[in-house]
Amino acid sequence: MESQEQTKKVAFIGLGVMGYPMAGHLAKAGHDVTVYNRNPERARQWLEQFRGQAAISPRQAAEGRSVVFSCVGADKDLREICLGSEGAFAGMSKGSVFVDHTTTSAEVARELSKVAQAEGFGFVDAPVSGGQAGAENGKLTVMMGGEPEAIAKIAPLVECFARMQAHMGPSGNGQLTKMVNQICIAGIVQGLAEGVQFAQKAGLDGQQVFDVISKGAAQSWQMENRASTMLQDKFDFGFAVDWMRKDLGLVLDEARRNGALLPLSALVDQFYAEVQAMGGGRWDTSSLLRPLSRAGKL
Repeated sequence: MESQEQTKKVAFIGLGVMGYPMAGHLAKAGHDVTVYNRNPERARQWLEQFRGQAAISPRQAAEGRSVVFSCVGADKDLREICLGSEGAFAGMSKGSVFVDHTTTSAEVARELSKVAQAEGFGFVDAPVSGGQAGAENGKLTVMMGGEPEAIAKIAPLVECFARMQAHMGPSGNGQLTKMVNQICIAGIVQGLAEGVQFAQKAGLDGQQVFDVISKGAAQSWQMENRASTMLQDKFDFGFAVDWMRKDLGLVLDEARRNGALLPLSALVDQFYAEVQAMGGGRWDTSSLLRPLSRAGKL
């Protein structure tokens, strides 16, 4: 456990599949953690596993805390837990820092940063990559936008659940970097799905194929972690299609604003819409194989 001098009073708002273990890593590192979750049962469950306390509102969670973390669903959810008389911002003290790990628009990050600055505390948009396994193992990649002073304050705490953290520039740049991440993943997963289907149609031993090519230029995290489950037609785990469509929606909205041309991302977004129409909204993103397999049987 850390010494008393190193222990920080922090809060974590949002105990979903990512926030729950992230808050846990902070508690295990010896920090004084107050948690808040919209469903109080989830907070009670967290307290049975980790040391800390629960708050009855985001405002109460933030009171007296030097750093407040959040990981919720989307722009609307983030505004709800930040703003208003019971929002976290109402409980923030001057000089404290609010760190948002939700994948949101860059627009809402900039908006909330301005509100925080006017109130005398910092705001950092810090979306993550690495999925549920990365959160549970404390090996997330964290992309941060905000003022250098705020980043410096939170860096030792972020280290509790990250293997990589980087300051990407001013407010909103963390979210823009996450958008690049999702653009790249979308194309890779579609290519992997097509490769799996091609191997199957060609009568190849799929596992042997990917064992071989994963040692060459085609190697990727998706291939290393998802090829075998795709070959087994298993998708009831991982990063949900619904979440990926939400993220790609943010990407395509931003592209319309900045003029970027994203034909592949737009196409893959529609393929994910097909997966949703098949009832696969909660399937892992690697389920892009399912529409291909179904089409191949027609």
